[in-house]
This record gives sequence, structure tokens and C-alpha cells, in this order.
Amino acid sequence: MASTTMRLHSNSTAVTKSVSRRSSISGFISYRSSSLFIRTSLIKDRSLKHNLNLRRSSAFSVKCVSDIEVKQKVKDQELQQEATTSPSSFAPDTTSIVSSIKYHAEFTPLFSPEKFELPQAFIATAQSVRDALIINWNATYDYYEKLNVKQAYYLSMEFLQGRALLNAIGNLELTGPYAEALSQLSYKLEDVAHQEPDAALGNGGLGRLASCFLDSLATLNYPAWGYGLRYKYGLFKQRITKDGQEEVAEDWLEMGNPWEIIRNDISYPVKFYGKVVSGSDGKKHWVGGEDIKAVAHDVPIPGYKTRSTINLRLWSTKAASEEFDLNAFNSGRHTEASEALANAEKICYILYPGDESIEGKTLRLKQQYTLCSASLQDIIARFERRSGTSVNWEDFPEKVAVQMNDTHPTLCIPELMRILIDIKGLSWKDAWNITQRTVAYTNHTVLPEALEKWSMDLMEKLLPRHVEIIEMIDEELIRTIIAEYGTADSDVLDKKLKEMRILENVVLPAEFADMLVKTKEAADISSEEVQISKEEGGEEEEEEEEEKGGGEKDNDGNEDEVEKAIAEKDGTNKSSIKDKKKELPEPVPVPPKLVRMANLCVVGGHAVNGVAEIHSEIVKDDVFNAFYKLWPEKFQNKTNGVTPRRWIRFCNPDLSKIITQWIGTEDWVLNTEKLAELRKFADDEDLQTQWREAKRNNKVKVAAFLKERTGYSVSPDSMFDIQVKRIHEYKRQLLNIFGIVYRYKKMKEMSAAERKENFVPRVCIFGGKAFATYVQAKRIVKFITDVGATVNHDPEIGDLLKVIFVPDYNVSVAEMLIPASELSQHISTAGMEASGTSNMKFAMNGCLQIGTLDGANVEIREEVGADNFFLFGAKAHEIVGLRKERAEGKFVPDPRFEEVKKFVRSGVFGSYNYDELIGSLEGNEGFGRADYFLVAKDFPSYLECQEEVDEAYRDQKKWTRMSILNTAGSSKFSSDRTIHEYAREIWNIEPVKLE
Repeated sequence: MASTTMRLHSNSTAVTKSVSRRSSISGFISYRSSSLFIRTSLIKDRSLKHNLNLRRSSAFSVKCVSDIEVKQKVKDQELQQEATTSPSSFAPDTTSIVSSIKYHAEFTPLFSPEKFELPQAFIATAQSVRDALIINWNATYDYYEKLNVKQAYYLSMEFLQGRALLNAIGNLELTGPYAEALSQLSYKLEDVAHQEPDAALGNGGLGRLASCFLDSLATLNYPAWGYGLRYKYGLFKQRITKDGQEEVAEDWLEMGNPWEIIRNDISYPVKFYGKVVSGSDGKKHWVGGEDIKAVAHDVPIPGYKTRSTINLRLWSTKAASEEFDLNAFNSGRHTEASEALANAEKICYILYPGDESIEGKTLRLKQQYTLCSASLQDIIARFERRSGTSVNWEDFPEKVAVQMNDTHPTLCIPELMRILIDIKGLSWKDAWNITQRTVAYTNHTVLPEALEKWSMDLMEKLLPRHVEIIEMIDEELIRTIIAEYGTADSDVLDKKLKEMRILENVVLPAEFADMLVKTKEAADISSEEVQISKEEGGEEEEEEEEEKGGGEKDNDGNEDEVEKAIAEKDGTNKSSIKDKKKELPEPVPVPPKLVRMANLCVVGGHAVNGVAEIHSEIVKDDVFNAFYKLWPEKFQNKTNGVTPRRWIRFCNPDLSKIITQWIGTEDWVLNTEKLAELRKFADDEDLQTQWREAKRNNKVKVAAFLKERTGYSVSPDSMFDIQVKRIHEYKRQLLNIFGIVYRYKKMKEMSAAERKENFVPRVCIFGGKAFATYVQAKRIVKFITDVGATVNHDPEIGDLLKVIFVPDYNVSVAEMLIPASELSQHISTAGMEASGTSNMKFAMNGCLQIGTLDGANVEIREEVGADNFFLFGAKAHEIVGLRKERAEGKFVPDPRFEEVKKFVRSGVFGSYNYDELIGSLEGNEGFGRADYFLVAKDFPSYLECQEEVDEAYRDQKKWTRMSILNTAGSSKFSSDRTIHEYAREIWNIEPVKLE
């Protein structure tokens, strides 16, 4: 496919004839560079057609250039010259922006033309901005094609982008001109931006990290693309009712997505089911089954202060038109007629569909394979096109880096093998070598349930060819394990195979099984010889004992006398005893055959990384210890980061201005290490005054937002204490709310004067979604809202304590809450959180943190200073011992913890029965009990740490200093730093900058 067919165009860049018409509104747009002149004459007439006259230089039709031709003929100087003649970044004045918005309202509407209200203003404005992104996207794409550089491809099931308008115009440095243009159209930029729904393409930190990475890749000029799925209904929209969380479908696409470009010319076949047959050529062929098409939707991702604009390619799914059974439909069998179409489309309906049923599991596996198959086909097509007439597959890893964001894209490994072997004709050895050099894996969890395991039976049914390939990879691994550990110690070898194999509960292939049987037989024979030797040496002693009349033995193995004695005792006879002995024991359940996706990732890739220093050590020492001992060179750490553009510069403009003023430059947005310069001003009273004013302004905004969203009024003079993240037992929202309940109970036991003396006023804010089928997490949401309903209506307490659950927490809500936060809670059980990224955002915005030594908390505390972090709780290395202590019944809960449980059970927070919730924190063993996440253990330490928080907050000068030092110490946690490390140490890619 020629590069020109890959361009993204909108209606506003179509070349049409210029026709003069009478109009009531006209405008003019002019964009210039050394090689580009775009002039748009906009003439609006409600009764006549309108036009856009645009001339674009033809200098950017780029022919495919093979790698060899580039190396031989293209000089760096020539390439640089061509880069400087590419289109410049979009830099219009206010008048041209107004005209562009009017044009889109007239010519590319997604709504009726009779009115121009806020929703329509947003869409027209976004389409106007998209024009600029397309210009830079084309220039970026053409430059990558011409250079044929190595490119990274980031595959993720989630991309939690948030709203795009303010981020895009901020990166393009057009915030001022767009604000002025919309003002001329009688709108405020902020009001227009609020019309944009959050893209429902993710749920938590996994997706937010992926979006931060794309921002940094574009900003740092790295050649890279993202690949994901275009979910029509997202995860779900969360509503909070009297019954707790309620889930409804997201509606983010109902008004259309003005940022995406539908690429109907780019689609790939994806197959499910069918069977594998061997052809006459000796190749395997996957035939029959169900065929769908994955269609590309492109979303341009702009960098900050750079022309580089990369791409997020999202796949939607559909069936071919011929799959619609017209005869069945005309016969009235409407559901049957469209069954194939519905089966294809539903693949991209929901993020993480419930997998309690076999249908849900099947759908999830279809999603993962669709992402992998479509993306790899696209990557390979681009590689072949860039290679020109001579494709050298050995060069594939030198041009392509594939990063699997967690285990969801694991099927990339067998899919790449399938394409290379079955379609491209490579040998197993060559394909395996290429695959391992191309693919890398990021691990995001130590939780066993998150290390995906798929039913082998399901996978054999849905992806038969891939199971064959996985079995062969498993055999390769077995050979490696045997070569490493030998066969002398069969117990060690057996343990390693059970621990490391990709296939769980699957018998060894015959050649290996026979080998192990022989090894064990030899070991048994050796053991028997030793025993015989011992017995022969002891015969004389036994004879001596018999002569002395001691140690009677029944050496003939006859059980008759024993059976007779038993029969006499219980009244049974000998024959009945034998009948009972013949009864078969209860059958032992056959464990299911499973495919361990994480093990496949480790085996099939060349790099495995954790996402925080402590997490990466746990990965090496525990999660994948056997693999680490085998391949230590594969394992790395890449501490997560967040983009300082979205998470300080754009979401917290008041603080950003203060930082720039005191540092003396805005370079910190790109070079966050400059934030450290704030340290020398931390005690300056003028800075502290400005800092507090900025924080309070943000709190006032949040107070208004909470009133609108929840109906509760809060005081901006209270401490804003925030915990926002996915609702999960290991994240311990339960510890937080139990602490609040204890606080409330103590308040109720005091006089008004005592309450005011002993407690700092707090607004405790929660946000996050509980997965729809995670019952215990949904109970936690219900409990938080019940506590809030009681506390917030208690006139004795007033503004001393408020408890707010913000419904439908997303990126846009985070962008409001985080700048206003003063204390944030990152209180997961030590060793359970891989990294966390919200903790980094809070630190950047001058928020103090209370937390355990878990995930990135460890590094944040090191960077901001131990005195500026409120630490509590057990350490990661203590957790196993503490759980053992609990199992042995040795743990004694703190009286304050028992007091809280009793208070909750008294019914003070309503009639809901919380026995199941509280019961999870009781007992010493059993599923859903025994306080696996150690809430009770850490509760006393948590309460004492909260007392330290209150004491520190009373001294506002001290608190402000600590806040400034948190921002000053957050420079390490920029995703720019993380991406540089990935590029240098895993992907081996270099920046490619368009000047």
C-alpha cells in the first residue's frame, strides 16, 4: 500500500473548486511554511452549497524506499532538508480559528445545522484542531516511511486517554488563540471542553499509563504507535444509588468521536474455531471456522512543542456483508440472519466482559486475539511495504519492537509464529528467533488471579493452530529446563517443570515422560539397593531380639489375624471386611488443563520488566524466580511515570504559573528535573502564600463540583483527603473507611469543644469502580456511601467530617480532584501493588501522601524525603509471616479495630447487613476470610499515622513546605524518563525529530 493511501484526510483538506457565493458569514484561514500554503475561503450561505479552497504542495507524495536504498543513497543531510520542507505545525491566528470552527459547523456536522449550542461547538472545535493534527501526522508518517526507522508498537487492552481537546491545543500551543476564538463565538473554552466525554477505552492505571506513554513518545519524537480496541460501551458508567454501585453502558460514542479517522481501507481478517490440516506442501493450514474483519480507527496523538504526531490505532470488528443471511431474514428468521454480524460486532462492545460464564470467557479470549492478530498483520504489512521488493525477515526485529502491556496481548507470540511459519514460509527455528527478539513483556501485578491462565480446552476450540504452536514452545522450554538442571535429581527436575511449564496439568510429551520414568526407576533401584543393604546388616540384630523373646513381628504380611480382631470387635465377618476393602475411594477431581500466559510471555520475549523497583525485585525473587535464575539478563525494572503536561501543566494552571515564576523558565514541562529547584524556595513565605492560594482555588472548584455531582456541600477550608483508584480489597479502601468510622465514633463521644480541639476538619473523598462481578468490592462501595449518608447529615459533626463517594470516577474527574488534594491515600498491603501512578500525579501537584512501603511509594518517599511522607504498616518481607501467624491463630486484633466492627454491626449506618464484609476480616483461614490483606494488622499503625497527619496540618507553614518539597521531588516520575529507558534498554529505538 503506497504511503499516500495511508494519509489521514478530513473534509476540510479536500481539494475543491473555489466558487464565490453570496453569504452572511465569511472567513479566511492561512497556514504557511516553506513548502506549504493552505488558504481556505469560507463562504456560508444557508440556501447554497459552500466550498473550501485548499492548495497543498505535492512535495509530500513519498515513494516506498527499501532499507538498502536508504542506506546506500539517502544522506542524513538530505533527509534533514526534506524534514524541514514538511508541513509546519498548525499556527493560525484567532480569526482563522473562528472561520475553521464555523466551517466544520457547516460542512462536517455530526448534528443538525439549525443550532450551534455547546455540544455542537465542541465537535466543530475538535474537528478544527484535528485538521492541525492531521497535517503534522502526515508529515510524521511520511518521514518515518522515508527513513525506514525502527519503530515501537505498544499493544494494550486499555488506553485511558481522558478528554483530548485541552491536551491537544495545549501541546500545539494554541490554548490562547482557541480561547479567544470561542469567546468571539460567545463561548468559554472551559465550557466547550467540558462537553467532551471521556473516551471509554480503559479502566485504571494500566490504561492511563499507556496513554501517558503515547504522550511521551510523541513529545520525545520516538517513532511509535499504539494499538488497542475501540470499545463501544467501555467498561461501564457507574451510578451510585441507595443500593450501592449500579452499572450502565457508556455512551461516549453516541455523538460520534471527532478525533478518530475511520480507515475502511485498512482491515484484516481474523479467524476463530475451524481446524488445522496439513497441505501437500507440508505446511499447516488453519481452515473453516468463523471469520470476521478488524477495521482500523486512527486517533492522532500530538507531542508537546513538537511537530511529531504519532498514532493510536483502534480496531473495531464486523462481519463481511455476505455473512448476512438474506434468505433467513426474508423468511422471518431475523435473529438467525444477523447472527454472524452480531457475533463479530460484540467483540468490541465491552471492556473486560464478565467471565463467569463460558460465553464470557470466550468473548474475552476473542478480544485478546483480535487485538494481537489485527495489530501484527498491520505491523507486518508496514514492514513489508517499507522493505520494498526484497523482504529480509531476519531484519524484522531490527525494524520492529512489540511491547505487550501486561498479559492480555500474550497471543502476539503464537500469532507471530503462525504468520511467519504458515504464511511467510519460515522455519520454526528462524521464526522463534525472530519472535523472541521482537517481543517484550511488562508485568503489572503480583496477584495470582491477574496472571492470566486460559482453559486449554477453550483455546483448542477457539484457536486450534495456536495451541499447536504453544505446545511446541512448551516443548522447547522443557528441553531448556532439562539441559539446565539435568536428570540426576528427578525431584528437582519435576519441581522445575511444574513451576515453569507454559502448560499446567498437561502430561509431558512422550519423549520427556519416558526420560523421567527411566530416571525415577534408576533412582528407585538405587534406593532399594540401599534399603536391602541396611536390612541385611540388621538381620543379626533381629534374630537376637527373637531369641530373647522380644519385638514380635508379623513378617509374612498376612492380614487375617488383624481382620479377625476387627471383625470380633465390631461384629462383622471377614468376608464383609474384604467387601469393604473392594469399595472404590471417592474419585479425585481431574485438575483443568491451563495455558499460563505470563509464563508464555517470559519464554517468548527478550525482556521482562516490572514497573517499580520493589515490584521488579518481587518479580525476580518470587513471581518468576525460576525464570530469573535461568535468564537473569531478561529481567529489568522500568518505574512507571506520568506525563507532566496533562498532570500539572494543563490540569493545574495556577500551580504551573507559580512553578514557572519561581524556577524562571517553563522548561520544567519537558525537563522535570528542573522542579528540584523549588527546594531552595521551600521556606520562602511569598512562595508559600501563593502555593496555598493556588491550592485553595482548586479546592473551591472541587467543592462546587461535588455539590453538583453528589448534592453534598463541603468546606474548602477543610483538609481534602482523597483515595481514588479501582475498588479492590488489596488497595484497602476498607482500611480507610474503617479509620473514618473510628474517627466519627470518637467525635460522637466528645463535646463540641473537644471535637474542635482534637480533630482537623476533613473532607474524605473516594472514587473508583468495582468490577461488576466483584461482590466484595461492591460491598465496600455500598459501605462507604452508607457511612457518608450518616456522617454528612449529622448536625453535631457539621464540617468537621464529610465522606463523599464521587460516582463514575474517570480521568476528567481526576484532573479536577488531584490539583485540589492535600492528603492522598496509597495504602495497599505491602508487596501487592505493582507501582501505582496516581501517587505520582498527587506528588507532582504538591499533595502529601499517607501510605505503605509498596509499589512506587517506596521511590516517591526516597525522592521527596521521608519527613514529607506519612508512612505506616507492615513491610513487604513481613507479609508471609504475618499471614502464617494469622493461620496459626496467634493474631490478636487491636481493641480499636474490634470497637469499629461492633459499631458498624450496631446498625448506626443503616439496616444493610455487613456481616459478609466484616466477616472477611475475621477467622484464621478459609476463602474470603482471615483478613488476607491485613487490614486489622495495619489498623493501629494507620490510626497513629493519621494523628501525625492532623498534627502536621495544624501547622500550615510546615504543611505548605512539605507540599512544595513533594512537587520538587517528583521529577523522577515523568513518563518521559520511563520512555527514554524503554527506548534505550528494551526497544533500541532512536528519536526522529521533524524540525
